[in-house]
Amino acid sequence: MSAAPGATELSPLARERLAYRRSRARRSTLVAFTSTLVFAVVVGVGIASSPGWPRVRETFFDPHAAWASLPAVLDGLWLNIRVLVVAEIGILVLGLVIAVLRTLRGPVFLPVRALATGYVDLFRGLPLLIALYLIGFGLPALRLTGVPTDTAVLGTVTLILVYSAYVAEVFRAGIESIHPSQRAAARSLGLNHRQSMRLVVLPQAVRRVLPPLLNDFVALQKDVGLISVLGAVDAIRAAQIESARTFNFTPYVVAALLFVLLAIPTGRVADAVAARAARRQGWS
Repeated sequence: MSAAPGATELSPLARERLAYRRSRARRSTLVAFTSTLVFAVVVGVGIASSPGWPRVRETFFDPHAAWASLPAVLDGLWLNIRVLVVAEIGILVLGLVIAVLRTLRGPVFLPVRALATGYVDLFRGLPLLIALYLIGFGLPALRLTGVPTDTAVLGTVTLILVYSAYVAEVFRAGIESIHPSQRAAARSLGLNHRQSMRLVVLPQAVRRVLPPLLNDFVALQKDVGLISVLGAVDAIRAAQIESARTFNFTPYVVAALLFVLLAIPTGRVADAVAARAARRQGWS
């Protein structure tokens, strides 16, 4: 069969190298699959042969309890997903604003920079669980007009406040990684500070910090379950209710598996984005 017009014919040595690489790739895949399968079998046999496995299987891996609790846990997971989407949008917006405020230059902006720095220091050092208790129970206790009392809303606000401190530092690192010559070139084109930040600096900064932002998003997917401490009936709270009703811990396992399934796609996207960024910079 003749080669297509314009196609480059591979030399015998190049074809031999290509065949060798393909055989090595197939071998590596086979070895990895076999070793993983053997490890899983060894772990499974070790767990199944332990003296307490029948009791653990009945308490944590009961198929009937799992199927019975699945609808309630799924309803709770839908609340977690809604909180996750709203919190992620709020975190990105607030974190970017704080990062921009911390990068302002000039003595006139010192109070603004100090306020933004204090915000980051406070919420980055405050444990999320304590922040949930303080905001979720403290704000309703003030009985202020217009302050929401819904536990899901208060939990979402807390997540936004805490995670914005971390995301702000990620954005700030990206902004400060842009070489000053980029700003100078933008100003030489007639752009003011706001225009150069919006059109030149921020697009490059966001592209550079996209992998760590996605990792924070994966962490947020797990932490949305902590809103259950406020009484919100999310997946974890629903699993707790079902467990208390049936005296079985299988609903917790169901909730855990659903959270894992929710986090796996985002984790793979984060890995792919990080690998792509590394290839762009010539690290791999």
